[in-house]
Amino acid sequence: MRFLCVSDIHGHHDILKAVLTAAAETGFDQLLVCGDMLFPGPEPLQTWRTLLEHKAVCVQGIGDRALFEVDPKKLRATTPEAEARIQRLVGVRQELGDLIVARIGKLPSTARLPLEDGSELLLVHGSPMDPSECFTSDMSDDEFYALLGDDPADIIVCGGSHELFQRQIDNVRIVSVGSVGEAPGGGYATAVFVESSPLGTAIVELNVPLTP
Repeated sequence: MRFLCVSDIHGHHDILKAVLTAAAETGFDQLLVCGDMLFPGPEPLQTWRTLLEHKAVCVQGIGDRALFEVDPKKLRATTPEAEARIQRLVGVRQELGDLIVARIGKLPSTARLPLEDGSELLLVHGSPMDPSECFTSDMSDDEFYALLGDDPADIIVCGGSHELFQRQIDNVRIVSVGSVGEAPGGGYATAVFVESSPLGTAIVELNVPLTP
């Protein structure tokens, strides 16, 4: 089984399509999405439809939860940037419509998938202890332990930080898949393949250059 794992698309449908096209060159069986799918990018509805077409397994990110829970009418902006973000929240909700927003609100915060070698993959936006708090590459091992808790998963596939990195903590492999729509520097969109077989599981990183 070959999983394509992505995160933090943020409504950038054209970049998502570029990643899917690049991934299709070597093939994948299942698309996994670590949340923050639709807000605040330019094409949230197209992004949602493409995820549905691929029968993606999706977990809820911070931006996804905000789309469902936050009432823009109750927000008060103190800067022009904050006002623009509130207006974008309004626009994305209108474009998606109430039914899709409600469906996003019902997405789980985690998903568990058995792998062919007998291990388990946990899909989450942030971390097992707090789906809204992400791992970052500069954290100490003790900080990683705190966010892992006693979760039994063997591989944690996560997003949130927009960083592409891996860390081994005892018997747990943490795989941060980076970002499709808001990768640091903006030159590449990133994703990860998780390749599972009865003999073991391998991680293969995917970097997709973005044309200006």
